[in-house]
Amino acid sequence: MTLSSTPEGVSVQPRHLHFDVSEDLKTLWHGDDAFRTAFFNALSLQFPDGEQQFINAVRLYQGKIEDPKLKAEIRGFIGQEALHSREHKAYNEALKARGYDIVGLDRRFRKHMEWVGKLSPSRQLAGTCGAEHYTAVLANAILSNPEWLAGAKPVMAELWRWHAIEETEHKSVAFDVYRECVGNERLRRIIFLFVTWNFFKYTFLNTCSLLKTDGRLWSLRTWMGGLSFLWGKPGILRKCLPGFLAYFRKDFHPWHQDNRALLEKNLRELEAGSLT
Repeated sequence: MTLSSTPEGVSVQPRHLHFDVSEDLKTLWHGDDAFRTAFFNALSLQFPDGEQQFINAVRLYQGKIEDPKLKAEIRGFIGQEALHSREHKAYNEALKARGYDIVGLDRRFRKHMEWVGKLSPSRQLAGTCGAEHYTAVLANAILSNPEWLAGAKPVMAELWRWHAIEETEHKSVAFDVYRECVGNERLRRIIFLFVTWNFFKYTFLNTCSLLKTDGRLWSLRTWMGGLSFLWGKPGILRKCLPGFLAYFRKDFHPWHQDNRALLEKNLRELEAGSLT
C-alpha cells in the first residue's frame, strides 16, 4: 500500500531554473506600488532559512519511509525546496544591494529558526506541515488569480508563479510523512497556531522594515492601498482565509483542494515560456 497521496499526473521533480532579478529589485517592481512590492519582498526574506528548516524536518524521518513513491517524492521535495532557497537567497542579496538592512532582518528570523531546530522532531515536522499549508494556499491563490501579479515585472511574476507551481506539486509530501511517522492530529493543529502567529508576525515586521527604508512606513496612502490589497479588493489574504482555516478540520488533507487542472495549465505556460 502506497503512503503517498500525491495524485496521478502530479510529479514532484525540481526544475533547475534561474531568475536574474537583480535589476528588477532596484525598483518598485510590483506595479510601482510600494506596499505590494514590500509585501512580496517580505515573504522572500523568510524562504531561504524557512525552506532549509523544512528540508531538515523531513530528513529527520526520511529513513523511516519505505514506500518507494513517497521516498522519491521526498527527494523531489528536498530538491525543489533547495532550489527555491537558492533563488530567494539571490533575490534577498539583490535587496541588500539596494540598501535594505537584510543582514539585520535575516539575523532576527534566523534566531527564530535556530530555536525551531531545537524542538523535538515531531514538532519540527508538524511545523513544516503547517508552513507548507500556508505556502500551498497562497500558491493556489497566485495561480488562480494571475491579476494579483498584474503590473509586476515579467521576470518577477515568473519567479513567483514557478515557486507557486512547485509548492503545489509537493504540498502533501511533508503531510504524508507526518501522517505515517507521527500521526498526532492534536499536535498538528496546535503547532499550526504557532506557525500562524510567526508567519504573520515576521511578514508584518519585514514589510514594515522595508517600507521604513523606502520612506513609506508612515504613509497613510501606502497603508490604505496595502490593506485593500490584502483584505479589501482584491483582498488576497481575505480570499485565502477559508483555505487557511481548513487546516483545523479533523479530516484535513492538502489534496482535498484538487487543483490539478490549474497546475497543468500553469505548467504548460511555464514550459512555453509564457507564464507572464
